[in-house]
Amino acid sequence: MGPIRLILNILWFVLGGLLAGLAWFVAGILAAITIVGLPWAFACFRIGSYTLWPFGRDVVWASELTGRPSGAMGVLRFIGNVIWFIPIGLSLMVIHVVAAAACFLSIIGIPFGWAHLKLAAASVFPLGQRIVSSDLADLARRQSAANALVGWRRA
Repeated sequence: MGPIRLILNILWFVLGGLLAGLAWFVAGILAAITIVGLPWAFACFRIGSYTLWPFGRDVVWASELTGRPSGAMGVLRFIGNVIWFIPIGLSLMVIHVVAAAACFLSIIGIPFGWAHLKLAAASVFPLGQRIVSSDLADLARRQSAANALVGWRRA
């Protein structure tokens, strides 16, 4: 991890990353209490750890990492994500969007605003997402785009 990422992560943690991470952990605990919500709880804890230290890591879809379509699990994840969005996902998304807008008010806060927007996107559909290094995420996205381009050329 470069020194700039380290500085950004420390500033993030001190200036609100801890609170944002705690919000994700509380959502995960609430989901885990229901027992039925364990898949959401695991996703919350995964994204909560990312929320504490986001710079140098990124959120990607599991299908982008594996290169395989989700199949039937994709449908189940979509249904689970819709169920998630109504009670918890919407509130987490609003928190991150408001925090991003506040961060964008200053030039120094712009990287933090982008991190909050990534977290807002993750809060909409947490199931099926993985946290990986930024380099691996870029590589997976390029490979996924290359595979999609090959599919389009064959059609």
